[in-house]
Amino acid sequence: MAGFNETCRVLEHVDAAPGYRFLVLAAPKIAAAVTAGQFVHVRVPGLEKTALRRPFSVFDGGDGKLTLLYKIVGRGTEALKAAPVGCEIEVLGPLGYGFPSTCDGVPLLVGGGFGVAPLHFLAKTLLANAKPDAPKPILFVGGRTAGDLLALDRFRALGVEVRVATNDGSAGVKGFVVDPLDDELAALREKGETFELFTCGPDGLLHAVAMRATGTGMKGWISMDRHMICGVGACFACIQKIKGADGNVFNARCCVNGPVFKAEDIVW
Repeated sequence: MAGFNETCRVLEHVDAAPGYRFLVLAAPKIAAAVTAGQFVHVRVPGLEKTALRRPFSVFDGGDGKLTLLYKIVGRGTEALKAAPVGCEIEVLGPLGYGFPSTCDGVPLLVGGGFGVAPLHFLAKTLLANAKPDAPKPILFVGGRTAGDLLALDRFRALGVEVRVATNDGSAGVKGFVVDPLDDELAALREKGETFELFTCGPDGLLHAVAMRATGTGMKGWISMDRHMICGVGACFACIQKIKGADGNVFNARCCVNGPVFKAEDIVW
């Protein structure tokens, strides 16, 4: 989906956790159009003009503002970390296709590490569009240690129930995030309740959640994490095999055909 190339002013730029940052931008055009699960392509200030833009999930949008949650992992994000309040950043977006804005049944959100970034915007959207008696989203979030768990206070502030798993047991249950998820799936099936699964994170988690969606016959929405270069479908770097409506498999581009796909359409 085509977006706006908007010059955005930095309103806030703070630590989210060790190695992670929140970046809040004044972006009236993009914020008015963005939906949960879409992404933006950022021209990082301080890099040479020929440097490629960096893609970031949208943590929150609306009221003329855009919030990004990013991890400092390389030259681009190291440079972005230095962007001060008041400076201007060129942003292209919103891009791609995101999550649906409503849910049939209990919304089960599953995130790994900073894969929780688009799930916050999703939770906010689902709550805003839900009927008064609709079940609230449940967030299942996992990480290697407690230090990998991000923005949980912001989810709880929305009224989202949060269930945590860490590999080392330093927070929540010890194990993988699919362990508490499986407990909830069993309870919902026993009660005959419908649910939908929404996930973002590493490939192993995405595959596991997709298999649980298809295995239960429930809807699953998978945000694929693929390396993006151009962000607009020109370079074919972010390919994912997908089953089309006619049953044939084709090479989808995550930046323009995704990044969110139906669980049953993904060819692993």
